Amino acid sequence: MLAISTHGTSAFADAFGSLCARGQSDLSKAEPAVREILDEVQRGGDAAVLRYVEKFEKRTPRALLLSTRDFDGAAALERLPRDARDALRHAAARVTRFHERERDAMFSGGGFRYDEDGVGLGLRVLPLARVGVYAPGGKARYPSSVLMSAIPARVAGVKEILLATPLAGDATDDGVLAAAHLSGVTGIVDAGGAQAIGALAYGTSSIPRVDKIVGPGNIYVACAKRLVYGAVAIDSIAGPSEILVIADASADPAHVAADLLSQAEHDEDAYPLLLCTSRDFAEAVAREVERQLADLPRASIARASIDGHGHAFVAPESKIAELADAIAPEHLSIQVATADAADALAANVRNAGAVFLGRLTPEATGDYVAGPSHVLPTGGAVRFGSPLGVHDFVARTSLIRYSADALRRDETAICALARLEGLEAHARAVTIRTREAALPAPSRAGPDGGRRGS
Repeated sequence: MLAISTHGTSAFADAFGSLCARGQSDLSKAEPAVREILDEVQRGGDAAVLRYVEKFEKRTPRALLLSTRDFDGAAALERLPRDARDALRHAAARVTRFHERERDAMFSGGGFRYDEDGVGLGLRVLPLARVGVYAPGGKARYPSSVLMSAIPARVAGVKEILLATPLAGDATDDGVLAAAHLSGVTGIVDAGGAQAIGALAYGTSSIPRVDKIVGPGNIYVACAKRLVYGAVAIDSIAGPSEILVIADASADPAHVAADLLSQAEHDEDAYPLLLCTSRDFAEAVAREVERQLADLPRASIARASIDGHGHAFVAPESKIAELADAIAPEHLSIQVATADAADALAANVRNAGAVFLGRLTPEATGDYVAGPSHVLPTGGAVRFGSPLGVHDFVARTSLIRYSADALRRDETAICALARLEGLEAHARAVTIRTREAALPAPSRAGPDGGRRGS
């Protein structure tokens, strides 16, 4: 049953404090096993990956790395039922259009350059060369996660996108293969778990090393991503899915209950949360949750989530934005009387991964077809993290060019700071040039009478 607490009580304070301190998943139980897997993969390459695929996934892949010639994503797309095929195409087009706008706003022509008194400065923005996208293959298959992770990489200009996912070798792969085709995936690593993360991070004889790994996975995948960080970049450490619904008296309890259950069915550890101003409304939502659970196909998973982490917090209207900000949810649904009221409330909540405005905007729109990537920080990490996007797949390079006059002007400052830090060679790297720049031009001629190349 959905727990209910009222602001000002000790039960509210305890439950809310625990929620705000939730942080990321506890990876300590998985870490010893994951370290062993990563060490074996780093030393043994393909053979180690295959051993762990056979051990944990109970199968032997025909090849660890499948190129676009080996997996016919276009054929898989055509094998899907028409409604699923059309939906994937619609979602891929919408996600692409959103991230193209994001790219254009970010890059502004690929960086910038300007001159300041003889100092040429600039910023170069280039896509990463090769990235790995992880897509789970355990409790459920998620073609949508392939779209949401790989399309931003493709739009950013990444040339090689490797999708790591355990393939079943039958028709159940078609959704993932079709999504890979529509997303521009260039190769599939047929492995899951920590062994797939290790293969992407370190490379093997058949799997090239990537520059960054993105995408959600179970606790072993999350732990592996954390441990390989430094060898490669990662997007974040994914935890259980979360939704916070803010609702006033105008909201429909059935809508709110459905939204809570849409997150609860993901995972037993998911957080379905409600913040409202009326205990009567919270109780109505709790009853609706029970009614809708009765015939939900994944009822056992959703029930565990509701009973373990579900909570309705009742608080004064003046506290709603402050409390939502403290929770820092992955998904924030605002179901209040008017669009203006929803916009005003959203403007006062700084910490949220994705905000769904109005009663006609269920969180499921963001999961599938709205456009922004649904890969979001969890566990309160939206305080410092952002949704996955084009910015995750580029590297920025600073560009600096000094003229002789500019170096002379900055010589005193550079040398003073270098000597303040006890780094005399830094200072001399400047003075050796300023002395040279002060010499008469003929002394810069080479043995053949021409100017020396730079």
